Amino acid sequence: MCTGGCAKCLGGTLIPLAVFGLLANILLFFPGGKVIDDNSHLSEEVWYFGGIAGSGVLMIFPALVFLGLKNNDCCGCCGNPSCGKRFAMFSSTLFALIGFVGAGYSFVVSAVSINKGPKCLLSNGTWEYPFHNGDYLNDQALWSKCVQPQDVVPWNLTLFSILLVIGLIQMVLCAIQVINGLLGTLCGDCQCCGCCGVR
Repeated sequence: MCTGGCAKCLGGTLIPLAVFGLLANILLFFPGGKVIDDNSHLSEEVWYFGGIAGSGVLMIFPALVFLGLKNNDCCGCCGNPSCGKRFAMFSSTLFALIGFVGAGYSFVVSAVSINKGPKCLLSNGTWEYPFHNGDYLNDQALWSKCVQPQDVVPWNLTLFSILLVIGLIQMVLCAIQVINGLLGTLCGDCQCCGCCGVR
């Protein structure tokens, strides 16, 4: 597959992942599917906007750049017909690195939150983080420590797990585009000007 076509495929995959990341992070503001009275009762990691900023907004720009690469004209520069396409592929590598950082941020925030567990109302009437070092992951009996919001543990666990997986997939796709972009920089794009001199 030509480097431009590969980039377009990656961009088309990143767009829905970014949308899912945005939605998952937004849903985290409604623990258990309910509106919470005091925002300070939300888990800290929800406010880090891992899915909104990292897997969402920072991923939209690379995805749009990748999608446009296949249709990028390569009129060339300085007498070199493949110069324009090569520069576009190089710039896509820089955007891929930005996307990788954003996805990595979302991944780390999600991993920390899963290990830490949600903030919830305990039976003694205080809002705290009752779990330690992911102990609740292997023992669902501990989930009963959280009185309110109802079902906050599976809610947070599910949504942060989704963000974790999305972040991991996005990191892999952006890493692939870094390699693809470097190949396109060195070889050009066979769709337009030939790959490594082959027309």
